[in-house]
Amino acid sequence: MDLLQITTTQLDTLSTGGQEQVRIIELLVKGGFMMVPIFLLSILAVYIFVERMLTIKKASQIGDGFFENVKGLVLKGDINAAKIVCAQSSSPIARMIEKGVSRLGGELKNIEASIENVGKIEIYKLEKNLSLLATISGAAPMIGFLGTVTGMIRAFMAIAQEEGTVSPKLLSSGIYEAMLTTAAGLFVGIIAYLGYNYLVTRVQKLIYRMEYTSINFMDLLQEPQ
Repeated sequence: MDLLQITTTQLDTLSTGGQEQVRIIELLVKGGFMMVPIFLLSILAVYIFVERMLTIKKASQIGDGFFENVKGLVLKGDINAAKIVCAQSSSPIARMIEKGVSRLGGELKNIEASIENVGKIEIYKLEKNLSLLATISGAAPMIGFLGTVTGMIRAFMAIAQEEGTVSPKLLSSGIYEAMLTTAAGLFVGIIAYLGYNYLVTRVQKLIYRMEYTSINFMDLLQEPQ
């Protein structure tokens, strides 16, 4: 008997959860055609965040002893070995140092300029699509507000066409359906905004490491041999 009651309770719980999911889907559908661009923007925002997150994580992976290894090889005069160490890493820091190592023997200002140019290219790669994510964080709420305005217009037009007393149900249903787009747009906008700021913070930390390493490399070249 107890087992039957537990099973019945579990079935009731699953049924309730399924009904809630169906209700949420129905609510989203009632939001109108403006829910379509908001939904597409949410998918795009998630894609950009995941793709940038993986890219930044990969770019941040560099051995703790990387610079020390390169420094030791440069001091020994083994330039080819230093290039190999740099080529074994896919980090933008390694590519910057590799460019500097390949310019050894030239003027310091030329070496520094070449490192800075590579750094600018790497920063551009890291910040790719971040501006689009920021645009989504602002566009999604605006589209939601637009959907609410158009929905309210349709609701009041339906009320105006009613003869006699307008039922509170008709008025409330039209308003809450119109407000759904605002809620959805704000949700997508907030998520995109938080994701954008998180990625910008990660990029800034990596840029600081790039600048710190390049400065140490230039100091190495200026040390008395």
